[in-house]
Amino acid sequence: MRLIAEIAATHLTHRKRQSIVSILGVAMGVGFFIGMAALMQGFQTYFVSKIIDVWPHIIMKDEYRLPSLQPAQRQFPQGAVALHGLKPVEELRGIRDGKAVIAALNRIEGIHAAPTMRTQAFMRYGAKDVSATLVGIDPELERQVSQLERDLKVGSLNELHTAANGVILGEGLAAKLGVEAHNIITVVSPAGVILKMQVVGIFRTGITTIDNFDSYTLLKKAQILANRPNVINQIRIRLRDVGNARVVASSIESRYGYRTEAWEETYENVLGIFVIQNGIMYSSVGAILIVAAFGIFNIISTIIHEKTRDIAILKSIGVAELDIRLIFLLEGLAVGMIGTVLGWALGHALVEILASIRFNIEGFVRAEGFILNESPYHYLIAAGFALISSSLAAFLPARKAARLDPVDILRGAA
Repeated sequence: MRLIAEIAATHLTHRKRQSIVSILGVAMGVGFFIGMAALMQGFQTYFVSKIIDVWPHIIMKDEYRLPSLQPAQRQFPQGAVALHGLKPVEELRGIRDGKAVIAALNRIEGIHAAPTMRTQAFMRYGAKDVSATLVGIDPELERQVSQLERDLKVGSLNELHTAANGVILGEGLAAKLGVEAHNIITVVSPAGVILKMQVVGIFRTGITTIDNFDSYTLLKKAQILANRPNVINQIRIRLRDVGNARVVASSIESRYGYRTEAWEETYENVLGIFVIQNGIMYSSVGAILIVAAFGIFNIISTIIHEKTRDIAILKSIGVAELDIRLIFLLEGLAVGMIGTVLGWALGHALVEILASIRFNIEGFVRAEGFILNESPYHYLIAAGFALISSSLAAFLPARKAARLDPVDILRGAA
C-alpha cells in the first residue's frame, strides 16, 4: 500500500501546475458552498424562528375551507336539475361557542389557546390618518400564545387593564402616526364607532408587516369598536411541539369545522421559495464541482497516457489490476481531500467576511446585516460533494489504466 501511495504522489507532483488548478477548483466549490449555505440557511432559520416566535402556531378563523352547500344540493347531490344564481344565506360571522372551544382546547396537554377579535380601524392623531389592524386580546391568555409582551419596547400588557381605553401600537405604526407612549389617539371602526384611546405600549417584532400595521387592545374594546359584542373571529393556538402544527390543525378543523391553518400553510408560498433557493444553491455549487471534476479527469487521463509504459512494467512484475486502479483512484481522492480542506478554510473565511458587513434591511423582516448560520453539516455536505465528484472523475481513467495489456504496450514501445 505504501508503494501505491508513493506512485500516486509522484504522479501528482510531476504535474504540479495542473494539480494545483484542480485542487483550487475543488476548494472554490467547497468554499462557495459553505458561504452560500450559511447565508441562505441563516435567513431561512431566522425567518422561521421569527414566525414561530411572533405568530401563533395555529389560527382558527371564523370561516369554512369550502362554501356550504345549498339545501337542494344537500338533499339531491346527484339531481338532474341545476340551480343557478342562488344567494347564500347570510350568517353572522364569528366562532360559535368560542369560550367553550377555547376551554376545550386548553384542556388538551401541550396546547394553549386564546381568543381574538380582529378588525380594521382608522387611527387619527392630529392631521394624520392611518389604516391599521386592531386585534382584541385577553392579556392573560395572550401571554401563552405569543411573544407580544417580550417584544414590547415601551409599556406592558397589564396597562391595557389600568388605562381607560388602552392600545398597544407597532413601532412602524406609531412612527407613521407620530405618537409616543401616553398620547391620546382617535380610533374609528368600519362600523362607525369612535373611541379615544391612550397609547400604553409600543412593540417591535422585526417583521415589518406586523410592526407597521398591527395594534392590540382589550378584547372587549375591539368588540365595541366592531359593534360585535361577545364575538370572537379568531382563536390563536400555540403548541409545545411546533412540528405537529399541521397534524393538530387538521384535527381541530375536522372537529369544529372552521378553517384552521398551521403556520406552514399560512406561509406556504414563502417556504416554497426557500426550496427554490436551495435548488439554485446546490445547482450552482454542483456546477463548480463538476468543472473541477473535469480537471481531475483531464489530469489523470494525461498521466495515464504518459505513463502507459510504466503501467506495463508494473503489471509485468506482478502488480494486480486492482492496485493499478487504486493508484489513480488515490490521485483523484488526494486532489479532492486537499481541495476540501482548503475549501473549508475558504468557506469559513467567506462566512467571517459576510458577518462583518453591516447594512440595514427594510423588507418583510428587519436586519442590520447578513443573517448567517454556519453549521458543521454544511462542511460535511460540501466534503461529500467534493469527494464523490473527484472519485467519479478518477474512476473512468483508473479503470482504463487497469485494463491496459502490458504485452501490447511493450511490443509497441520496442
